[in-house]
Amino acid sequence: MGARFSHVSSPITVPVSWTVGQEGEKMSKPYQELKTYMDKAMAIKTAMTLFEWDNETLAPKEAGELTSQVIGVLSGEYFEAVTCDGMKKLLKECREQGGLTEAEAANVRELSEELEQTICIPQEEYQEFARLTARATSVWARAKKDQDFEAFAPTLEKVIGFQKKFAGYRAKDGKKTYDIMLDDYEKGFSMENLDEFFGLLKKELVPFLKKVMEEGKKIEDGFLKGDYPEEKQEELARFLAGYVGFDFDCGVMAVSAHPFTTNLHNKDVRITTHYTDSVDSSLFSVIHEAGHGIYELGIRDDLTLTPAGQGASMGMHESQSRFFENIIGRNRAFWVPIYKKVQEMFPGQLGQVDLDRFVEAINKVTPGLIRTEADELTYSMHIMVRYALEKQLIAGTLSTKELPAAWNALYREYLGVDVPDDTRGVLQDSHWSGGMFGYFPSYSIGSAYASQIYAAMEKELAVPTLVEKGELAPI
Repeated sequence: MGARFSHVSSPITVPVSWTVGQEGEKMSKPYQELKTYMDKAMAIKTAMTLFEWDNETLAPKEAGELTSQVIGVLSGEYFEAVTCDGMKKLLKECREQGGLTEAEAANVRELSEELEQTICIPQEEYQEFARLTARATSVWARAKKDQDFEAFAPTLEKVIGFQKKFAGYRAKDGKKTYDIMLDDYEKGFSMENLDEFFGLLKKELVPFLKKVMEEGKKIEDGFLKGDYPEEKQEELARFLAGYVGFDFDCGVMAVSAHPFTTNLHNKDVRITTHYTDSVDSSLFSVIHEAGHGIYELGIRDDLTLTPAGQGASMGMHESQSRFFENIIGRNRAFWVPIYKKVQEMFPGQLGQVDLDRFVEAINKVTPGLIRTEADELTYSMHIMVRYALEKQLIAGTLSTKELPAAWNALYREYLGVDVPDDTRGVLQDSHWSGGMFGYFPSYSIGSAYASQIYAAMEKELAVPTLVEKGELAPI
């Protein structure tokens, strides 16, 4: 999803050639006028984000249709702002005049790219797609609840059709449709290098997983599943999010069908989770989303509410969530200072389970159905399934109708598990309802980035020692 900007009917004239920016730098007249467009635009973008958040958390189930109309109008305002003559003129002047700060140059670069990607799409289609995806999430949520892929299939087919059409409008020099989608989330990544990346993972992980399952220690984890009251899970979730560094003075947490993070700006970041009868499902979702949230809270004040303040890439974003979830959160040292408190929250369930048994259980390697509950070893296989299916869907070699069967077949091939229903199969993730084709590889890319970040961090910090002392701030 690209940054969204609102429409300003005409630029405000600035009577001097330079004005002072946020940090005392001189700001050129063209950039000052461009900033006027951006400021109002980002306010409307923020309103759209708030509608989208509400749509997936607190909005009543019948709200979707009318809310989608509002989002459609706002998306039209964004489209006009990005493609209007004033925006084109000011971007051109800023590029030609030069003398921009690093942040200003980044905003001009991002806006120019967004202009190029948007102007080739007919405005009517752009707004229709915004309305469609605003409705699609609630259609997906109902279908997931009812275990009914056929109820979602027509909507999904429309979403795929729009995404393929839009990528076709943007295609240059024979670039493949799915490569265009991948580039939206991780610039420079294509099927060619992702095929190599996932091919290496498959080559190494599949036989290693088989060896672990045949020779590994049998681990008891039944105590993680059972009667874990939602109100106590929420108490644990809030504690863990705050413990890893999520600031509830600048953030909130809610419940949604699928955990996600969104931000209005760096003083309002929102995460969600869900509660099941498996306590580790929620607790690791919360740590994961808190990692996203910490990244958003760390955006500089002079960058938030600008195009340059949207994060480096989705792979980098996922590196933060995967880092906290796995490298920190599944480490025994992480639980040393806090496990007693967790036991006090769930005395009947965990009171007689010592720390080592708990840590073994949360790291148990088990090929399973649910991506968000997967262990570190099998996680990327879930991503490989989605990557393989997306390539086929976008290439037209797999129809929407055939998707559940293809999904189930790949889960048998890659993970050796049978999918009992669509809720735990093809309907488990919300991404496709929002048109986010090309996003899933970011999770595995992010895991790789996180490992490299950790390797570099260890050269400067005694990470396990800090974690065991509960001193996460330096990390």
